[in-house]
Amino acid sequence: MKLALASDHAGFPLKDHLVRYLRQRGHEVVDLGVESEQVRADYPDAAAAVAQAVLGGNAERGIVICGSGIGACIAANKFSGIYASIAHDTYSAAQGVEHDRMNVLCLGGRVVGPSVAEQLVEAYVRAEPNPDERYERRFQKVKAIEHKEQS
Repeated sequence: MKLALASDHAGFPLKDHLVRYLRQRGHEVVDLGVESEQVRADYPDAAAAVAQAVLGGNAERGIVICGSGIGACIAANKFSGIYASIAHDTYSAAQGVEHDRMNVLCLGGRVVGPSVAEQLVEAYVRAEPNPDERYERRFQKVKAIEHKEQS
């Protein structure tokens, strides 16, 4: 799978780890920065980079990491067509894709460690949207809200 990853300074160590981890497992990774935890960086910029990569077709899904995952999630969800969520457990990381069409996973670099993050990312990339009518119906309702807000 082609994945776009980005972080702010607080999420850099985990992002750096996950870039290597995912590449070792055969995924194509688009690393959108940052390159160091030494220079402060803002989570909205990381979220925007990942959102634009996914929306532009440069990645199938994205992962954005900040200190808690919350700011990155809020910022990513401002982009129409991005369905981002924090997941700090494997059930949510998979179910977010299967039931809710999540296309950006948000992680807290100060919340989860590398081992847990690996498990979360594995659950996320393995998951596929469930085509059952009830999930599609619910997703269409979410899209209707999104389009109504844009009007």
